[in-house]
Amino acid sequence: MLIPVLMAGGSGTRLWPLSRRLFPKQFLPLNGRQTMLQITLERLEGLELAPSITICNEEHRFIVAEQLRQIGELGKIILEPIGKNTAPAVALSALVATEKGDDPTLLVLAADHVIQNEAEFQCAIVEGQKAVEQGRLVTFGVVPQSPHTGYGYIKQGQALGERAFSVDSFVEKPDATTAQGYVDSKQYLWNSGMFMFKASRYLEVLEQFNPQILSSCRAAINELESDLDFIRVDPQEFEKCIDQSIDYAVMEPLCAENNNSVAVVPLDAGWNDVGSWASLYDIATKDEQGNCFKGDVVSHNTENTYIHADSRLVTTLGIRDLVIVDTPDALLVSSVEASQDVKDVVNKLKNKARSEATVHREVYRPWGKYDSIDNGKRYQVKRITVKPGAKLSVQMHHHRAEHWIVVSGCAKVTNGDKTFLLTENQSTYIPIGEIHALENPGKVPLELIEIQSGGYLGEDDIVRFEDIYGRAEKKLIKE
Repeated sequence: MLIPVLMAGGSGTRLWPLSRRLFPKQFLPLNGRQTMLQITLERLEGLELAPSITICNEEHRFIVAEQLRQIGELGKIILEPIGKNTAPAVALSALVATEKGDDPTLLVLAADHVIQNEAEFQCAIVEGQKAVEQGRLVTFGVVPQSPHTGYGYIKQGQALGERAFSVDSFVEKPDATTAQGYVDSKQYLWNSGMFMFKASRYLEVLEQFNPQILSSCRAAINELESDLDFIRVDPQEFEKCIDQSIDYAVMEPLCAENNNSVAVVPLDAGWNDVGSWASLYDIATKDEQGNCFKGDVVSHNTENTYIHADSRLVTTLGIRDLVIVDTPDALLVSSVEASQDVKDVVNKLKNKARSEATVHREVYRPWGKYDSIDNGKRYQVKRITVKPGAKLSVQMHHHRAEHWIVVSGCAKVTNGDKTFLLTENQSTYIPIGEIHALENPGKVPLELIEIQSGGYLGEDDIVRFEDIYGRAEKKLIKE
C-alpha cells in the first residue's frame, strides 16, 4: 500500500505578488489549469495508491479541502498548529497511517514542485519501492542541469539495483566553484526533498536518532480530534517538538552510521521547485522572442520577458529580461536576475504592516470567496460569491452595518427574526448589532454586492453564533 504524503504548508513568498502567506504558490495554477497541489496528486495516476495524507496549517485548511474535493481525492488532512519542519510533520503522518496496525509505504512529496516527465517520475517511484521493501529509506536525487548553489547535494555510493544507489553523503549548499565540481564529477545529485519509506521504518529510525520528536508527536495525536474533514493534533504537545527536517533528523545520521540503509534514486524528469520567478520563466513555453505571456498582454519590441496579467491589459515597449506580475492590488516589475530577491520586498511590506504581504484582494472562504473592490474611510464594497448549498455563519457586528444587493442567483437571508429569499436586483439592510446569516439554496453560484459602513471594518469584527464549518465562537440563545 503506497500513501502519498503531501507537504502543503509553505508560505511561497518568493513568488509574490501572486503567492502570499494566506494563499501561497501550492494552491495556484502556475504551470497549467490545475493547482500545484492538484497536479502533485494527478501525476501519480496509474500507480496503486491508498488515499493521500495532506499536511497543512490551520489557515489553509479549507483551501486544501476544496482543491482536493475538486479532483475527487480528499484523503486525510492533518492540521499543524505550528510549523515544525518536515521531520515532525512526516512523523504525524506515519503515526496516523499506522494507527490501525497497517504498515504502508509513505511517498513524501512537496505540493509545489514541477515534474515535466511524469512517466519517468513514476518509473523512479517503482524503483524506489524495491529499495523500500529491502528496509531502506529512499530519497530522490535530481540529475543536476547546472551548478546550482541554492540546493543541497547527495553523493551517490555503490549501486544497489538497476537504478538505485546507496547514499555516500549529504552535503550542504555549495559555493559556485564547488557546485561546478559536483556537476563535473557526475557523482552528485540535487537533493529534491522527496522521500519514500515504510511508515514503521521511519518511526524506528526517528526513535533511534531523535526520540524527543517522536514522543512529542505521539503525545500530540494521543487523542486525535476530528473536525469535518480535518485531523487536529494537541497544540501544546506538538509545540514541544524540535524544529528539524527529515534530512537532519533521520537521513543524515542513518547514512553516517550505515549508508547502505539509505538509498537514492536518480531522477531526470524535468524537476523544478519553482523557487523564484526566474525558475518559473525557465520552464515556461516561450515565443520566438523568448517571451512568456499569461493573460491580456500586448507587447512591442519585447524580449526574454515573463508577464503575468491577472486582471487587466498589460502593454510593453522596448524592454527585455524582465519579470512583470500584475494583480488587482499589487504590481511587480523586476529584472529576471533580481527576481529571486522578491522576499526582501515582502519583508519591507510586512514591516509596514501592509496587507498586500499576506492576503490577496480576493479572499477564499469555505463557503466561497469575496473580492474587496473598493474602500474608503468609513465604507468598504465587496463582491461576494457563495457556492450552491453553502452558508455563511450566523453572526453579528459591533461596528458596521451592511447592505446586500443580489446580482445573480438566489439568497436565503436571515435578518434579525425574519428569514426570506432575495433574487436578482433585490436587497436588504442589516443594522449594526443585528444577528444575520446568508445562504445559497440554489443550484448556481450566488453573486451579491455587500456595502459595509461604520467606524471599524476589520474582518475581526465578526461574532459567530452558529457555523457549519466549525468556526462558531458563541452560542445563540433563542427564546
